[in-house]
Amino acid sequence: MMNLPNGEMRRMNVKQSKKWKTDDLRELGIFIAFIIIVCVLMIFSPPGFRSGRNMLNILKQTSINGILATGMMYVIITGGIDLSVGSIAALSGVMAAHFAHPGEYPLIIPILLPVFIGTLVGLFNGIGVTYGSIPPFIVTLGSMTIFRGAALIASKGQPVFNVSKPFEAISGAFVFDTIPVLVIYYIVITLIFAFVLTRTVFGRHVYMVGGNETAARVSGIDTYSVKIVVYMISGFLAGIAGLLLTSRTISANPTAAQGYEMDAITAVIIGGVSMSGGSGKWYGTVIGALLISIIANSLDILNVSSHYQPVIKGMIIILAVLMDMKTKNRGK
Repeated sequence: MMNLPNGEMRRMNVKQSKKWKTDDLRELGIFIAFIIIVCVLMIFSPPGFRSGRNMLNILKQTSINGILATGMMYVIITGGIDLSVGSIAALSGVMAAHFAHPGEYPLIIPILLPVFIGTLVGLFNGIGVTYGSIPPFIVTLGSMTIFRGAALIASKGQPVFNVSKPFEAISGAFVFDTIPVLVIYYIVITLIFAFVLTRTVFGRHVYMVGGNETAARVSGIDTYSVKIVVYMISGFLAGIAGLLLTSRTISANPTAAQGYEMDAITAVIIGGVSMSGGSGKWYGTVIGALLISIIANSLDILNVSSHYQPVIKGMIIILAVLMDMKTKNRGK
């Protein structure tokens, strides 16, 4: 570990303290905005929006995007981006469905295979970004195209049907006959990766690499390994999302999960994670994912055309990035 002069250390500590205060204010603003939007929708939406059944439906809609957003959060905190998660989910789902036909293979095969595929693609992305020195946008854009094509090849361009009942139950089951198991998966995954991000050395390294990669490298952190692992985490969670999506829909479509990468990015940005890296909280990403599902659900209940949803998401992304830039400029 490199020894810095005391004066430099004090300046770094003051700067970090200001950064934490700025981040805390931004997170508080996000939470307040979330509460206001929910209250407005509760008041002006039809009674169906406020029903317990619809609340559970919103949580189900949040789960898969929330899982993808969790992996995306790690990548964006390091200053990267992963555009391939939707394609990974589609390819993973197709491969899972191929091995989930009744009586052909043990259930463990279609469960582990998509997770392995997702992790492997994440490794590919991480190596391209680090050792290939290719911008993350370009690497993952190429991966998005490659693995979407691989999903089409593996399925011959057709949906894959006829999955077994045990495979269907992976996402279709309920806890206490009320709570969708899909929501439980999301909660467990969120808590595990929140713990890793906030309570482990690796989590601190993720923030340090995103905040100042050069300083992190000089201080002895293996920045290449950190970045490779975060892309593997993103791919791993995209593989899980593909598995759960296939189980939920009882089929795998090679064109499934199109646009999911944008939903994940939107959730992360709304949640206050800076696109320039180095800052953001896990619970902000949860709020962002919930907010996207709530807006989409309320528009459906109000019979607003789904064509407006991409417009709204795009506007939210621009507004969130603008606010992040303004906040950083004030901090400087």
